[in-house]
This record gives sequence, C-alpha cells and structure tokens, in this order.
Amino acid sequence: MAPAGEGAERARLAAADGGDQPWRAWGPYVSERAWGTVREDYSADGDAWRYFPHDHARSRAYRWSEDGLAGVCDADQTWCLALALWNGVDPILKERIFGLSGPEGNHGEDAKEYWWYLDSTPTHSWMRWRYHYPHAPFPYDRLVAEAANRSREQPEFELADTGVFDDGRYWIVTVDYAKAAPDDLCMRIRVHNHGDGAATLHVLPTLWFRNTWSWGRDDRRPTIRATGDGHGLVAEHHAAGTITLTGDATSRALLCDNETNSERLWGVPNRTCSPKDGIGDHVVHGAATVDPGGVGTKGALHHVVTVEAGATAEIRVRLAGGRSTGPAALDAAFATTMAAREAEADEFYASLTPATASDDEALVLRQALAGLLWSKQYYGYSTYQWLEGDPAEPTPPADRWSGRNSGWRHLYAHDVISMPDKWEYPWFAAWDLAFHCIALAVVDPSLAKQQLLLMCSPRYQHPNGQLPAYEWSFGDVNPPVHAAAVLAVFEADGATDTEFLERAFHPLIANFTWWVNRKDPDGNGLFEGGFLGLDNIGVFDRSMPLPTGLHLEQADSTGWMVAYALAMYRIATTLALGDRVYEDAAVTFLRHALAITVAARSQGPWDDEDGFFYDTLRFDDGRRSRLRVRSMVGLVPLLAVTHTGPDMADGDPRRHREVLSLVDEQQLRRLLARLLDPSEFLSPHGIRSVSAYHRDHPVTVDGHSVSYEPAESRTAMFGGNSNWRGPVWFPLNYLLVEALRRFGDELGEDVRVDDPAGSGTPLTLHEVADDLTRRLVGLFLDDGTGSRPVFGSTALFRDEAWRDLIPFHEYFHGDSGAGLGASHQTGWTALVAPLILWLHRPGGGR
Repeated sequence: MAPAGEGAERARLAAADGGDQPWRAWGPYVSERAWGTVREDYSADGDAWRYFPHDHARSRAYRWSEDGLAGVCDADQTWCLALALWNGVDPILKERIFGLSGPEGNHGEDAKEYWWYLDSTPTHSWMRWRYHYPHAPFPYDRLVAEAANRSREQPEFELADTGVFDDGRYWIVTVDYAKAAPDDLCMRIRVHNHGDGAATLHVLPTLWFRNTWSWGRDDRRPTIRATGDGHGLVAEHHAAGTITLTGDATSRALLCDNETNSERLWGVPNRTCSPKDGIGDHVVHGAATVDPGGVGTKGALHHVVTVEAGATAEIRVRLAGGRSTGPAALDAAFATTMAAREAEADEFYASLTPATASDDEALVLRQALAGLLWSKQYYGYSTYQWLEGDPAEPTPPADRWSGRNSGWRHLYAHDVISMPDKWEYPWFAAWDLAFHCIALAVVDPSLAKQQLLLMCSPRYQHPNGQLPAYEWSFGDVNPPVHAAAVLAVFEADGATDTEFLERAFHPLIANFTWWVNRKDPDGNGLFEGGFLGLDNIGVFDRSMPLPTGLHLEQADSTGWMVAYALAMYRIATTLALGDRVYEDAAVTFLRHALAITVAARSQGPWDDEDGFFYDTLRFDDGRRSRLRVRSMVGLVPLLAVTHTGPDMADGDPRRHREVLSLVDEQQLRRLLARLLDPSEFLSPHGIRSVSAYHRDHPVTVDGHSVSYEPAESRTAMFGGNSNWRGPVWFPLNYLLVEALRRFGDELGEDVRVDDPAGSGTPLTLHEVADDLTRRLVGLFLDDGTGSRPVFGSTALFRDEAWRDLIPFHEYFHGDSGAGLGASHQTGWTALVAPLILWLHRPGGGR
C-alpha cells in the first residue's frame, strides 16, 4: 500500500525512481486517435487519412497502437482499459473521439468533441477525466458536410455550432481512477444527466488486448473470458499474466475479438464471427456479434442506467493484476482508496502551488499539469518492419523503400512518450518534447530527464547525428532546442545530476556537428535549416528546395545555432567543474557561438536600417535580397543569450560572469521597440508570431504573400492545420520570457525600455518579462464574468457547467486570445505552469 500523509505521492515517485515499486507502469498511455496515422498507413500513395479513416476505426484492428476514451494501459500496451458509451440514438458506439481528417477540415484536421483532463498525479495514482455527450444524435454527418462547404477564409465549424447543446440536454461523464497498488486500479464512472427529463445511457468499461497476433510475427494469442457470474472479465496473456476486471451485479459481460471486420470493410470473409466492432453492433443494433461462450480478446461490462433530470449514477469497476478482487472490492475498500488518493493529490498540488496564487491560478496550474501528465502515450513503431510489411499482410509497394522515413530504418520505438496532443498529434515531435520536459520538471523531473535522453538514444537518433523530427517526416528539421531543455531540467531539479548532463552531452555533440556540417553549406556561419517548426511563417515553404542558384540564409536558424552553442558551452562548463576534460569542449562551443555571432552581425540577417533580423535570399552571383517579413523568425536571435560560466580554475560560479548574446545592447533596444509595440508584436495575450504591421502591409515575393493572419491559416502549407502568421504561440513566448530574464540578470537596472513601446513607462527587463508572463497566464484566467480569453466568443463555455473546464490549445488568436488549432496541446502549452510559479516567486512577479 502507498504511504499516507502529505508526502504520499512524493514517496510513490521516490519508490518508482528507485525501482522499488512500479507506480508508473500503468497509466493513461492510450491515444485518442490511432486511425489516420503514418504507422497505420500501408497505402501506395502515402495518404494516411484516406487509407485508415474514422469509419474504419471501429472495425479494423490497429497494427501499432490503440485508442479509446479515458484510456489506460500498461507501459507495453499489452492491454487497454477504456470507456465506451451509447446514448440510445447514435448510429455507432462512442468508443473514441470523433474529428475531421486533414483533407476534410477547412483548416486541417480537427477534433469535434469536448473532453478535459482535469486531474492527475505524476504516478497516476489519481486521475480525473471529463466528457460532455449529447442526448441527441451526435451530428457526425453535419460536421463533415459543414467543413466541406467552408473555405479557408471562414472559421471552423465546431460541435457547439451545431446547437446540439443549446437545450442543455447532455450527459456529463466523469471518470476517476485511483490506484490501491501499482497493479490495482479502481475506476469510477459518474454520469450526470444535465437534461430536463429522465434519460438512459449505456456505459461500457472495456478491456482488450492490443492485437500482436494477426501479423505473422508472433501468433501467441491471449484470451479474455467472462467470469462465472457474468459480471467480470479474466484476461490471460503470455507476458502480462492474469488481470481481472471486476464489475457489480448490474453489469453483463460482452466478448468479441480485437480483429478486423474484413467482411464489412472489403467484403472478405472474417476470421471470427465476433470481430472488433461486434460489441458495438450488438449494443446498437442487437446483432448476434458477441461470442456466445463469453471468450475473446476484447470484453466490455455493459451497464444500462436510467437517470432522472439533475441526478447522477455511479458505476464502479476494478482492474487488478494476478488475482481476482471479488465483488467486495467495489464497496468500502474501493471508496477508501478513491478518497485517499484524491486527498493525497490535493496535498501534492497544495505543496506545489504558491500561497499567493489565486484560486483561479491554482485551477489553471493543476489542469495544465494534469493535461501534460495525461498526454503520455505508448508509442510503438519499427520503421524497418513498417517498410518491410508483415508476413500475414499484403506486401507494401516497392517504392516505399525510397519514400517516407526510408532513411530512418534504425528507428525502433517501444516507449511511453509525452505527446503534443493525443488526438491531433498522436506521435512524438522532438522539439515539442523539449518544451514538455521543461513543464514536466515541475512535477516529475526524473521522467523529464528520461524523455530527453530517449530522443538521444541510438534507437531514435540517426547515426549521422540528426534527431528525429516527427512521424510524418523523421528527417525534417526542427529547431535545436534539446540542449537548452536539458539545461532547464537539470537546473529545475536542483542542478546536481551531472550524470544526466553528461549522458545528454555526448549525443548532442553529434547532433551539433550534424547541424554544422549539413546546415551551413558554405561554412560562413549563416545557417539554413528549413521550416524549423514554424510551418507557414515564410513567404514560401521553407522546407522545400529552392530553385537552382538560390540559397536561404535563415535568421532563426542562425539564432538557434548560437543559442545551441551557448547551451552546450554552459553544459560543458558545468561538467568541467568536476572533470577538467570538459574544458576544451567548453572553449570549442564558445568559439562556435562567437564565430556565428560575428557572421550574423557583419554579413548576415541583421538589417540596420529596419532594426530587425530577416531571412536572406542569396544568389550564386553573390547578390542578396532580404525577405522583409517582421516575424518570429527575426526575434529568435534574442533567444541566444547566456552568461559566461565560472572561471574553471577557481570553480566559483559567482565570479567572472558577463553576458554572452548574439545581439548587442543597441540591437536589443531596437528589437524590443518592435516587440513591445501593440501595433506590431505585442498583443494583450503575448507576442504575435507575425507583426500586425503586415495586416495592411503584406509582403509579396514572386506571387507569394505573407500578411498578418491572427487566427486560422488561410494557406494549405503544411496541411493548413496550424498558423504562424500572427497568432500567439506558447513555446517561443516562453523562450522570449526566459531570454528577457537572462538579459535582466546581467544588465540589471542599467537597461530600461518602454512597455508598451511609446507609453513613457520605462521598465527593467525583469519587469518586462513579468508583464509578458502575466499576459500569457491571463489567456486562461476568468475575467470575473465566467469568461476566459481562451474561450473566444463561444457562449456555451461561459455556462456554469463549462466555465472551469480549461482547454490548452496549440496557439491563440493574435488579437482576442481565443484558443485555436489542436485543443489539447497541453504538452507545450503546459508551460503556463512554470510561468505561474515564476510570477509568485519570492520577492517578484506581483
């Protein structure tokens, strides 16, 4: 049993870190979308969305992962436990979040449901998930049709826009999990009828095995059986052993197989009479598609509850490894475990939350971290096996060996990884992950370190030194932020774990070398790099080859490389305090930083007339043409700032410090004059990704144009599902705050700037950083009327049942602050948590 008291969750973390008890072994590691991913795409044309659409998901076994509602699984995703629902009128069982594919959406892929991660401890000893499910038929067809009829000039059509919640008739479904032991999980499902009359809901907690037996590589087949009383399930697996799902007397076990219904999809005879969608067809249509003997590889405990208006029904199930808990385990022991874990979670977050934080800030802090912790996902993928195909399946087209990700045949993933968004981005992205780890360090620094080291491991990092970008193209180029994240996590964890620094440092040397050799083709210190995570920010697609005779020297790439060199310098100087072998490495990286800085200042992207950094087109004949778009690209050089380390001879970190930065003081002042100008970059909610100046002054080059677009993207570049042409993005705003603090640390009271520009209110750089922090945090705070900027103009979200349920979006409207893009990108938007903590640091922020 877990220890009681204020330190119970921290004691569980310590036990997990020490290898004493595997408290992290079970967790919310199930994706919310496995359909439409690269892993599941075996098509000839590489169109993942069309090859495996949502309509196939309920009927087709996944090859690499699983998805579900409020899903949990073991760290190897041997088994999964998730929720299924049916309101009695929908055409299908609700087993996963619905949304539009990239080609269907007028702004790319988009989830069309409302769910929230409300709570989680780092060990997942306590978790809470919430979902709002209409009484009326879910408007699948209307959502698809409306999106198809809208242009990129129009906003997305969302579920709230259908009016399905207007009469207030919907279910509030809350799922709570509490661990009695690392392999003993209590699941409580509460369904509240928000309608004005009695209503009936089918509730099906569902246990299944990930299909590993149908592909011709391992034919060992697990089993799930109904218990003798028909109220529980017993599952047997060759690796996981025995696990039991116990239900109460109101439940009825239904069994089918987690295998493809090939007859429905392709008119080919099935291998089983009760395929993957068998339970759904039985519940919704009364079909004889469940196993009459109560055996299969997917099982549900079917509950039918009728609930009066305003009332709540509660369903309890319990999953335990290696033993049967028995019906009594759903009574007093169940309630005791639930109450204890919730109280311990309250104590954990109370110890983390500053005493001066408001109740609303505490709410935002906790939900941000909960979303971050819920967004961990099992990620399994062997690129070689994917390229080769499986023995029991059709052979993939031959040109796959020279197509997507064919240069990453070494990549083998079988890990739990922090995901950007488990519906829209259910795969790792290396630069996103760096920011996730900065936020993770607030609650689970050991996990943050493990995640950073994973990307540098031989299973992921390319032999040439490159770090994988993301599943759609491992070879694409993301900003090199890994070293900065390593430093941030090291410092957040007390700056003592030099073994972690050392383990990260060596593969990062290889990665830095890859950058120098591949992205500075002329060796002049001015870097290229591609889109660098900023999608459509450029006049044209920066990830595509330019016409012969043209080169793009990128302001952001050059700035990132100085920041990278400075971070490596800081790591090396820290390691040199204990081992002088690292002194030469420190000098080497300092020389890199200085050489690139000299190039950037003398012949590179700085435009002295405009006082800004621009990308530059360079022609083979030596001519240069600046792309005069004032965007985040030109602000990245501000991020290249640190201080000199200690004199390694005396080892005193308090002596011999001075600022090192790409920009000098004059450039800093000129950049801040634009950054803090409300008519340019400064919005009420952070720094815009493109200056509002371009609203009326677009930049056009060879027919390609960039203007200020504060909301969704109006271009199809990168699928059109994200927009860097005006909205506020959290990751670079966070880095700007950090850079301002570093400048403030070194320049102190000597440098003051007007904030806002032209206001006549000079502030120190620390005060400017605090002001920007408050703007970013304010995106999520209640304005006193039940509204939050992130809600935008959606009146429904101001309703009492919704107003404290906070979405953490991918990016935010450059003028209003409304949330845009992926609605659960808590990974990097969880950076609001360390920002709240910073505001309430002793002696500052308020």
